[in-house]
Amino acid sequence: MTSDETRGTAHGTAPVPLSVLDLVTVGAGHTATEALRTGVELAKLTESRGFHRYWVAEHHSMPGVASSSPAVILAHLAAHTERIRLGSGGVMLPNHAPLVIAEQFGTLEALAPGRVDLGLGRAPGTDGATAAALRRTDRLNEGADDFPEQLAELTRFLDDDFPDGHPYRRIHAVPGPIQSTSPGGVQSPHRPPIWLLGSSGFSARLAADLGLPFAFAHHFSAQNTIPALDLYRETFRPSEILAEPYALIGVSALATDDEKEARRQVLAASLNMIRLRTGRPGLVPTPEEAEAYEFSPVERDFITSWNSNVIHGTADEVRAGLDDLQKRTGADELMITSHAHSGALRLRSYELIADAYGLPTA
Repeated sequence: MTSDETRGTAHGTAPVPLSVLDLVTVGAGHTATEALRTGVELAKLTESRGFHRYWVAEHHSMPGVASSSPAVILAHLAAHTERIRLGSGGVMLPNHAPLVIAEQFGTLEALAPGRVDLGLGRAPGTDGATAAALRRTDRLNEGADDFPEQLAELTRFLDDDFPDGHPYRRIHAVPGPIQSTSPGGVQSPHRPPIWLLGSSGFSARLAADLGLPFAFAHHFSAQNTIPALDLYRETFRPSEILAEPYALIGVSALATDDEKEARRQVLAASLNMIRLRTGRPGLVPTPEEAEAYEFSPVERDFITSWNSNVIHGTADEVRAGLDDLQKRTGADELMITSHAHSGALRLRSYELIADAYGLPTA
């Protein structure tokens, strides 16, 4: 992994590189097709404005989130972009056989050489019943507990370096390094860099132990951000991959031309989160539906708490919020996820943020 792959470049007045986390959200009255088209437009827009990477997050059994197959979406995005790094934020490793992930991301690397990231998480990205269906087992804790072993197996498939005598020694993830060592082979041995994702200290410590870059989910676990980043930095061990720790954080931020509209969209996103947390996932509601909804006192408390970590308002307000967050956390990169009912507003949010930082326009 080169330093450019990990560290990127901050443009304009941005304090650190800016990136995108896309959940491919589907609003009420819209289709998954529309949401995926918005993703293509957003990838092209943010590439042109100097954002460093564009990640897609794996979720399942959620009507309002059309990102159940990150590898498929990333392949589509690769066909419509040229420079921006593409990756998973993340693939939930316990849901899949490591060989399958190695094959999928080896294929992506062949499609978009030198610009694919493999971000891995250990949560299911869904409810327990759906996770059981994905994994063909009801022993869900076993998958999380075995994460380090699964990660080691995946890494060996990506590097094609199982030791002699290992039962998988003669198994190769293709496309992959084996093609460069075959007679006449000219395949590049480069493989997608691994990132560990987390919302607590577990993945922070594992990433530090292995000398890997770390992505923290500040957007839904803000109370753990600084402790996890401190743990990562304090226990980091230099590796062939990284000489120094590198941590990005996922940030929920929405910029609009009108501050009132930002509040309306954030309220709708909050109602969507309440429904998800109470086992009633659905399409992202309209602001009108959210304004007409009668929130209980408990739900209003949740909204207050949840929205305290959503940076929203005008472009200048969002820029100030992002700057403050970066200073408080020392994050090396900010990965922005913008939640709004319509794709047009999501696109506008990233455009406004880019303008506020004076990012490139071509």
